[in-house]
Amino acid sequence: MDIQEQKRNIRKRIKYLKSEISNDQKLLLSKLIFSKLELNNNFIESESILAYWSMDDEVYTHSFIKKWSSKKNIYLPTVKGNDLEFRLFTKIDDLKKGSKFGIYEPIGPKLTNYKQIDFAIIPGIAFDNQNNRLGRGKAFYDRILNNIDAIKVGICFDFQIINTVPIESTDIKMDIIISSTP
Repeated sequence: MDIQEQKRNIRKRIKYLKSEISNDQKLLLSKLIFSKLELNNNFIESESILAYWSMDDEVYTHSFIKKWSSKKNIYLPTVKGNDLEFRLFTKIDDLKKGSKFGIYEPIGPKLTNYKQIDFAIIPGIAFDNQNNRLGRGKAFYDRILNNIDAIKVGICFDFQIINTVPIESTDIKMDIIISSTP
């Protein structure tokens, strides 16, 4: 089985596992993940954060972003062709539904200097104990993370941590993985 087929199989399996938990469970587990993240010294000391506005099947980020956006600069992705650009989250009313994937995207000022980011919260389909990450397959984040010196934190539900994520030379490792394990 080649690496692309392995990745497809993992994505399919995780998608099924995600469908097996309720929205209430996802919200509860997401609160647990963020309560752990908020204790991380790198987060506490950070001023500018990359994050994401979660889709239904991801760790729920909306409450976290609303809570911290008045204290820290939080940049969220917008999809521009085959790339991501990040814009400052200002308020809920300034989110618009993106045309490519239907994800809500900020309309705030564009991030132009990735060196100012000191903490990056990254979604993923699966992670392993060597801090490897499997994304959705478009390499959006891998291309961006190459340019960021910040602490890279993958967040996920417990079942998204697997024995081994098949990796390629272009895949970017996380520095930390925070899951819903109590």
